[in-house]
Amino acid sequence: MVAAGFCAVAGLAAGQPAEIPLFPQGAKEPAGFVAQPEGLIEGKNDGVKRVGNVSVPTVAIYKPESGANGTAVLVCPGGGYNILAIEHEGTQVCEWLNSLGVTAVLLKYRVPRRDPEKPHLQPLEDARQAMRLLRTRGAEWGIKPDRIGVLGFSAGGNLSVMLALNPEGVDNMDNVRPNFLVPVYPAYLTVEGKNEALVPEFVIDDKAPPVCLIHAHNDRITPAGSALLYLAYQRAARPAELHIYSAGGHGFGMKANGDAINEWPARVAAWMRQIGVLEKE
Repeated sequence: MVAAGFCAVAGLAAGQPAEIPLFPQGAKEPAGFVAQPEGLIEGKNDGVKRVGNVSVPTVAIYKPESGANGTAVLVCPGGGYNILAIEHEGTQVCEWLNSLGVTAVLLKYRVPRRDPEKPHLQPLEDARQAMRLLRTRGAEWGIKPDRIGVLGFSAGGNLSVMLALNPEGVDNMDNVRPNFLVPVYPAYLTVEGKNEALVPEFVIDDKAPPVCLIHAHNDRITPAGSALLYLAYQRAARPAELHIYSAGGHGFGMKANGDAINEWPARVAAWMRQIGVLEKE
């Protein structure tokens, strides 16, 4: 049985890499949480594929058909920490990364929100576990442990920044911190009601990984977070690049609409080449 409004998720995996559970014994959930059947949410009629009710976090390894360069990127779809926009912020991103010789790792983290005050908590556990997996088993997939980045959209962009810059609750930050970071229209980076201040969880020190930020000026979720994060990197003398396009709104992902913002993958690829992660070692 699947919940009303959902269809079985098995169809989503057709022709795609097998999903690897991050917690073989099951992810630890908050007391009283009752899992619902995972599935694709139907009925939106906007062309966006949404996955809901994820209680078994996984990764799927997308390997390039040829020209693999040893770099991997953990891809974090967005969806307000309530659903996952699994296609235009997920599988299509993995295909683009493969075209660069990069091994893409699609993270399916837990949704919907378990903690209304800190909705990133369980997803951050999942992302950290994914990084541990890639660092310990990456050689099986041709991944170099010092060339693992993270790319996320909206809530997934928030998650990618949390993974890179929030040491709260982790003993060995070096083991879970990505080597580079690409937040695309990241959400929830600023203190609620105060767009001039980053949330206090972020620690931007001499270990903060290089970052390339993508945003639109007319994003309904403020681009101030990306701008403030860039300025914090500049103050810390850490490598950073920022692209704020005049138009594009929120949630564009890999959608082609003819706007200049559709060029963001080329800008990110150029940046990745500049920091040396697209070259074969």
